[in-house]
Amino acid sequence: MSGTEAAPRTWEGPSAPERLALLRSARSVAIVGASDKPSRASYFVATYLQSSSPYRLYFVNPVASRILGQPAYASLKDLPEVPDVVDVFRKHDDLPTVLEETLDVGAKTLWLQLGSWHEDVARSAEAAGLDVVMDRCIKIEHARFHGGLNLAGFNTGVISSKRQITS
Repeated sequence: MSGTEAAPRTWEGPSAPERLALLRSARSVAIVGASDKPSRASYFVATYLQSSSPYRLYFVNPVASRILGQPAYASLKDLPEVPDVVDVFRKHDDLPTVLEETLDVGAKTLWLQLGSWHEDVARSAEAAGLDVVMDRCIKIEHARFHGGLNLAGFNTGVISSKRQITS
């Protein structure tokens, strides 16, 4: 295999009903790598979850003091509670460390965002009893399961004869 080819994906994540169950059972989500910059994907996800979900949200960013009006925490261990889901926006090489921190605090689910795939981390997390989701956006999944994709800025493919109201 040359340096530009990706390793084959052999790990299989949870099915759609299993992901739905994870989202339904969660009460709190920590966003590791949360950003206070509106142009970042983590900010967009955070704004959606803050406005459209029942989750208690915690933002983990060691250089930000506040994100979306809430305190930002330097690490998972600084949170006021153990999050049910650790949603990760960090580069590939940081994922083993994020897994260690996730295990140290006792979270139940490690969720790696779109484009993030690390089979060794997934297998280690599962071996330690965590649920793992990789290469999926928690915002998209939540909206999809809760009928909000059209509200979240996605074309749902629904064709309607209703006229759009314009002002």
